Amino acid sequence: MFVNLNMTVTVNLQTEEQEKVLIEFLERMHFDYQSDHTNFTLSEAQMQEVIKRDNDFIDGKTTARKWNDIRRNLKSVYC
Repeated sequence: MFVNLNMTVTVNLQTEEQEKVLIEFLERMHFDYQSDHTNFTLSEAQMQEVIKRDNDFIDGKTTARKWNDIRRNLKSVYC
């Protein structure tokens, strides 16, 4: 009898070498896997904006958004 088990595993890799070893292992064991690893880089202007927003929040100049507001915005984008 074949049982189809699905499992989600999160791995926080520290180096590219660890990633290579993990992928080699998964392929050797014939595991189907999916990676959500995406490389992206922020521009200098984007980095400065993130720092500014963080500092504004820390200094009490802005407040955190309510989760319901965030969820509503996400639904409008992804639904």
